[in-house]
Amino acid sequence: MPLMSVLGMVAGLIILVIGAELLVRGASRLATAAGISPLIVGLTVVALGTSSPEVAVTLGSAAAGQADLAVGNVIGSNIFNVLFVLGLAAAIAPLIVAQHLIRVDVPVMIGVSLLLVIFVQNGAISRLEGVILFGGALVYTGFAVYAGRHESPAVEREYQQEFGQSDDRSLRGVLLNLFLVAVGLVALVFGARLLVNGAVTIARVLGVSELVIGLTIVAAGTSLPEVATSVLASLRGERDIAAGNVVGSCIYNILLVLGLAAVLSPAGLAVAPAALTFDLPFMLAVAIACLPLFFSGYRIARWEGFFFLGYYIAYTAYLVLAATEHDALPAFSVILFEFAAPLTAVTLTVIFVRALRGNRARG
Repeated sequence: MPLMSVLGMVAGLIILVIGAELLVRGASRLATAAGISPLIVGLTVVALGTSSPEVAVTLGSAAAGQADLAVGNVIGSNIFNVLFVLGLAAAIAPLIVAQHLIRVDVPVMIGVSLLLVIFVQNGAISRLEGVILFGGALVYTGFAVYAGRHESPAVEREYQQEFGQSDDRSLRGVLLNLFLVAVGLVALVFGARLLVNGAVTIARVLGVSELVIGLTIVAAGTSLPEVATSVLASLRGERDIAAGNVVGSCIYNILLVLGLAAVLSPAGLAVAPAALTFDLPFMLAVAIACLPLFFSGYRIARWEGFFFLGYYIAYTAYLVLAATEHDALPAFSVILFEFAAPLTAVTLTVIFVRALRGNRARG
């Protein structure tokens, strides 16, 4: 494996994370200094900012004609966000979801995931479908702003503590934050280019598809801002932020990131058959798995967090075994698809039914 490609990919990941952090910090401070409430900043500016690495990498891949890497990055990021990021945050401390918007966002996440599965049945996301997805991102942002105005005081205090740190409206403060935004954007573009070039080279050397690289290494790397935001929020006890960041990022990844990539691609965005038959359905299943967990007392327990982490390890192991055509793949597939998956479906159904009965009894 060429050392320079590995170093370039690692450098690209580091630059992407730094760029996203600078962009989020500068943009959120500008927004709060302009009088926008920290709650709205957290729901929109920060959510968009943590998805900025996915935007940079996916658009760069699509422009270079590497559709598998672009699509794999989004699908893999959504799977990583829910199973790894949310799982890790819940494993650190049980997530008690008080934010009303999250309970609305989970069905929205499932809906847009299902819409994407429907769109790609012909093997591509057309420009028109990209316009529809991008339009959905605008509608969702408007809804988030509207719904955020009706959140509880407790949730508002949580966002005030995290994102209400700046009231500097001086010319020096504004220029400094504009500089942070500009540097962040440049870093995102440069880091994305390094990451994409390194990922493509590594995929060719290892003999695996760009889709697999996008689903694993690139997806995990571009999701590092979500890891930092959600895990730190969980450690601080800001559990609504931890959960809301993950769900909001998943929605923006589909609507904004893939929507823009499809719009800017002359012939739309092609989707590999492997993604159609396995990865996209798995992403939809992961989104659906959130429904009973969020509605079972509006909390994600520690055991559910470890459960999510275990499934991410199993998913990654399956991708690696399939890509290398390992002898253990048939036995692993039987365990995963004929035992673990049905058992999980039954367990989640029972949790959901009990939650519905409990809510009706309390009502």
